[in-house]
Amino acid sequence: EGLASAMMVVVGWVLMLAPIGVFGLAVSLGAKSGPDAIGALAHYIIVVSLAGGVVLLAGFALAALRARLPLGQFARAMLPVHAVALSTQSSLACLPTMLAACRKLGVKDSTADFVLPLAVAIFRATSPAMNMGVAIYAAKLTGVELSAPALAAGVIVAFLVSLSSVSLPGTLSFVVSVGPIALAMGVPVAPLGLLVAVEMLPDLMRTLGNVTMDVAVTASVDRKSE
Repeated sequence: EGLASAMMVVVGWVLMLAPIGVFGLAVSLGAKSGPDAIGALAHYIIVVSLAGGVVLLAGFALAALRARLPLGQFARAMLPVHAVALSTQSSLACLPTMLAACRKLGVKDSTADFVLPLAVAIFRATSPAMNMGVAIYAAKLTGVELSAPALAAGVIVAFLVSLSSVSLPGTLSFVVSVGPIALAMGVPVAPLGLLVAVEMLPDLMRTLGNVTMDVAVTASVDRKSE
């Protein structure tokens, strides 16, 4: 408990200092990119958010086709989960609500209690595609040409990073999650300081897609075990 309390203090220091670092990185990149960076950020938000939206819709499709749940019933059960997801931007914080949703959907407790925490811990359906999108945008902002081997390396690292990242708001783990992918692709990480400033909007879709897919996968596993 003492170690946990100490870590929370350190995290508080990081959160207080982070805006200064983000401002410094954003000013440096903005001075080089000029007004064009504003349009690029708007395009970035739309495209990366759409990638998360595809995963969100895939979760509904999986629930209907694999778990054989009526879409209306699944949508109603997910409403409280989505409300918590939008307010916290954390899959981990949504876990109690997701367990309640599974009970509403008729998923056995033994399945939900095992599969759902495991899914929250290691299965982040939106992370590989969205993090790759961020790294590609960083490459475009810095003028780095991406070769096929670089893209392949980025895909591999993106999947590995998705298994080890924490279920916290994306703005807290943004650089840690995307940085290794960018480095594997030979992309400078400086633009991440600018992109993290608008990460809150794509992160909403990240969380919505992740929690929807987590519940859909849990319901599908329960259906398969019958």
